[in-house]
Amino acid sequence: MADILKGLNEEQIEAVTNTEGYIRVIAGAGSGKTRALTHRYAFLVEELGLSPEEILCVTFTNKAAREMKKRIRGMIGDINPDQVCTFHSFCVNVLREDIHIINYPENFIVMDNEDTEAILKNVYRELNINTRAMTFKNAREMIAFRKNVHMEHIPYITALDNRTLKEKYIEAEDINDKIFYGYLYEQKKCFGLDYDDLLTLALHILRISKEKREKWQQRLMYVMVDEFQDVSPHQYELAEILSGYHKNLFIVGDPDQTIYTWRGADISFILNFHEFHEGTKTIFLNRNYRSTPNILNAANSLIKRNKNRMEKELLPIREKITPVIYNHAKTTKEEAKWIAEQIKRIVEAGGEYRDIAILYRSHFVSRNLEEVFIEEGLPYVLYSGIEFYKRKEIKDALSYMRMVAHGDDLSFLRIVNEPKRNIGEKRLKLLKEYSEGHSCSLYQALKDNLDNSLIKRTDAASFVEVVEKYHDKYKEMEVSELFEGILNDSGYQELLRTIGENDRLENLAELKQSIFDYEKNSGEENFLEDYLEKVALFTNIDQEERKSSIKMMTVHSAKGLEFPYVFICGLNEGIFPTKHASKPDRIEEERRLAYVAYTRAENALFLSDAEGINYDGSFRYPSRFIFNTERAYLEYTVELEPDLQEEAVYYIEKTEGGSEKLRNRLKIGSRVKHKHFKMGTILEVLEDKSAYVIKFDEIATPRNISFKIPLELI
Repeated sequence: MADILKGLNEEQIEAVTNTEGYIRVIAGAGSGKTRALTHRYAFLVEELGLSPEEILCVTFTNKAAREMKKRIRGMIGDINPDQVCTFHSFCVNVLREDIHIINYPENFIVMDNEDTEAILKNVYRELNINTRAMTFKNAREMIAFRKNVHMEHIPYITALDNRTLKEKYIEAEDINDKIFYGYLYEQKKCFGLDYDDLLTLALHILRISKEKREKWQQRLMYVMVDEFQDVSPHQYELAEILSGYHKNLFIVGDPDQTIYTWRGADISFILNFHEFHEGTKTIFLNRNYRSTPNILNAANSLIKRNKNRMEKELLPIREKITPVIYNHAKTTKEEAKWIAEQIKRIVEAGGEYRDIAILYRSHFVSRNLEEVFIEEGLPYVLYSGIEFYKRKEIKDALSYMRMVAHGDDLSFLRIVNEPKRNIGEKRLKLLKEYSEGHSCSLYQALKDNLDNSLIKRTDAASFVEVVEKYHDKYKEMEVSELFEGILNDSGYQELLRTIGENDRLENLAELKQSIFDYEKNSGEENFLEDYLEKVALFTNIDQEERKSSIKMMTVHSAKGLEFPYVFICGLNEGIFPTKHASKPDRIEEERRLAYVAYTRAENALFLSDAEGINYDGSFRYPSRFIFNTERAYLEYTVELEPDLQEEAVYYIEKTEGGSEKLRNRLKIGSRVKHKHFKMGTILEVLEDKSAYVIKFDEIATPRNISFKIPLELI
C-alpha cells in the first residue's frame, strides 16, 4: 500500500482510498487527476483484491485510455485492464455480448466516418437528392439528433423485417425523412452501426432487459468516469445504470473546463451530482503542479467571472515568478512578428522550439503566423489542421487564379471539376490524347473540342467562359477584385455556401485578406503573377515535422496537454470569443475555453491581439478575456489607447447586457458627453439602428450616434 500511495498529496490519497459510495473529485487543471485515477485503480486491485473485470474506468479518448493503462501496468505489473477504455469501446463490449436480444447479429460492423459518407452518397444517388437541398454535414447532424435525442432509429434497427423501413425510405415526402430512413435502411443492409448507435443501442438493451442490466451491474463493482464535466445525457445515464447495484460511482472532472456543450456535454451533471446521489463525498484537487503562480493567478481571476461554476481556486506549488505578457498590435502581421521575436528570445535563452505552443480559437488565425514563421525560418507543425496554403479550398482558389494567368495543366486538372462539371475520366482521356497530339495544354484542348459531342454534354463551356473573361482583363484588375470575381462566377464560393462549409469560407476570407496585405505592401502596381510567385514560396517550403518544431493548434486540440511556453493569439472580440457566442451561457463556455488555454502553460504565458476588421465588418477590439484578467497579473507591452479601451469596454458591455441594459443606462432625456461633440441630450433610442439620436448643445441639428461609441452620463 505504501508504494501505491507514495508521492500522492493528502487530497489525492483521500480520493484513492475512499472506495465506497458516491465520490466526486473536482480536479483543477494540472492537479494530477490522472495520477489519482490510476493509483485508485491500482489500489482496488492490489489492496482490495479486486479483479480488473470488476472495475470499469471510462474516459473520452483512446489516447487517454492508453496512457492510463500504461501507468497502471507500471505500478502493478502485467495485468489486463481492458475495461480502462472509452464509453464507445465499452458499449461495443456490451453489444458483442448482448445485441442478439434486439435481433441484430453479433458480427456487426462498426462504421467510421467514411462508411457513413458512403451510405449517404448512395442514398442521395438512389433518391436523386442534390447536396444543395441538404449538405452531408447537415444530414449527419439531423441523423445524430434524431438518434440521440428521440432515439427514433431503435424500432427500425430492432425490427426483424426491413419492409416497413424500405417503404418509409421510398415513400417519405419530407427530405429529412427520406434521408433518415434511407440511411437506416442502407446501414442495416450491411449490419453497420455508427458511433451514435453504439451508445444508444447499448443503453437501450440495459433499459429494456432486466436480465442484461443486472448482469452488467453485478459484474461491475466499481465504476469510475474521467472528464465527467464532458458527459452527455446518454453517458450520464449509462454510468447511473451500471453503478445502480453496488452504488460505487467515482467521478472526476472540472466544471471550469466544460468546453464541449456543442457535443452534448451538460455542466449540470457534475455541478449538481450531490443533489441526486445521497451521501456524495466531494474532494477538491486544487494543488497545481504545472504552472507558475502568475499564470494561475491570471487563470483564476479570469474564470471567476463565470457565474455557473463551483467556487474553487488553483493553488501553485511552483515558486518561480514570471509575468504573463500581453501584447496589442496594430495589424495581424505585426502580431505574428512579435510572437516570432519572443520565440527567438526563448530559444536564445536555452529553450527549444518543441517547448513552444501557439493556441488559437479558429484555424484561419494561423495564416499570418505561418507566413512570418516561413520568412523567419522558424520550424512549426500544425496539429489537427492543415497548413494554411495546403488546405483544399486555398489550393483550389489559387489554381483558379493560375488558370487565368497561365492555363497550366496542374491547375486545370485540379479545378476543372470544382464545382462538378461532368468532366470525368473518359472526357479527360480524350483531352489528354488531343493535347499530346497537338502539343498544347489541356485547357487549349478543351477550348478546341467544345463542339465535340462528348464535351457538349458537360458544363465545359461555362468553365471556359469564366477563364477567358478574366484572362482578357486580369492585367487591368486588382488581384483582390479578380479573386472575388472568379470565385463568384465559377460557382466555387456558392458551392461551399450550399454545402455548409463555413470553415472553408472563413479560410477563403483570410486568403482574401492576404491579397489585401499584398496589395497594400506592393506599392502602386500589383500583378497577379507576382502574387502567385509570392504565394508559391509559402506553398513549396517543406514544413514536415522536425525533431524540434513549434506546435500550432486550436485550444480544443490542446485540451489535456501542457507546454513550457504558450502563446494565445487572436484574442479579439469576434474571434475569441467567437462571434457566434451571443448568449450568456455561450460566453461562459468561451471563457472556460480561454481558461483551458491559460492553464496549458507551465513556465510562461503570452497573450496577443491585433486591430483590424472581422469578416462581418465589425472592428477587432481586444477580447473581453484580456479585461476579465486582473491587470495586476498582466504585463502590457504597450498601453492601450484610452479611446480604444473605452470603445472596447463599451462594446463588450453592449454585447453582454443587450439593449435592455443600454436602455437602463441611457434614456431619453439623459444628458451625455461625447468625446468630440461635447455636451448633448438624448432625444430617441433607435434599437433597430443600435444608435441614439442626440441633440448636442453646440450643433444645430441632431446626430445619430452608434451604441458602440462611449458616452459619459452626466
